[in-house]
Amino acid sequence: MLLPEGLSYEQAAPIFCAGYTVWGGLRFADPKPHESIAVVGIGGLGHLAVQYSKAAGFKTIAVTHSPDKKELASKLGSDIVVSNGEELRSAGGADVLLATSNSYQSVTDALKGLRPDGRAVIMGVSTDPLPLTAGDLIGKRIRIIGSQQNGSEYLYEALDYVAKGKVKPIIEIFPLSGITQAYDKVANGTVRFRAVIKT
Repeated sequence: MLLPEGLSYEQAAPIFCAGYTVWGGLRFADPKPHESIAVVGIGGLGHLAVQYSKAAGFKTIAVTHSPDKKELASKLGSDIVVSNGEELRSAGGADVLLATSNSYQSVTDALKGLRPDGRAVIMGVSTDPLPLTAGDLIGKRIRIIGSQQNGSEYLYEALDYVAKGKVKPIIEIFPLSGITQAYDKVANGTVRFRAVIKT
């Protein structure tokens, strides 16, 4: 696949998985122009989800209880940053929840702020159960959507946003000789936010 003009391999690398996943999830939720997008989990996927949502013109709300990630979410373009689902609801709620967190406890809590007829797109992977209530599913008519990438056209769109400078992956670049260090940082959860090996 040819990269868009001006896009480096280092910046493109995380888009082939993380960026493609969050942009595909956002598109699959089919948000309307007046709707708002909330992102829970401001990490490897979430830092891109915030940027894609904002670049596409949506009111964007970050959901995180971590003080350093609250500051980061604002810098990435979030219109509002809240700590939990109750605060999300108090801020007016969201029509789409992009669940990029691997903590389903955080996702379940954030669902409290989803508006009636809202869509929750689950992209973060966990072995924990995702508890849902009849009040959410029936009373609020919310839809739960499992998502990973959803079509090659979304990859082209995702790369184009980065090529145009509207989305900027946060990466750590390692030489090929540092692949063990990169692996260890990813395994320990200390890489911020995507590791890229440069040969």
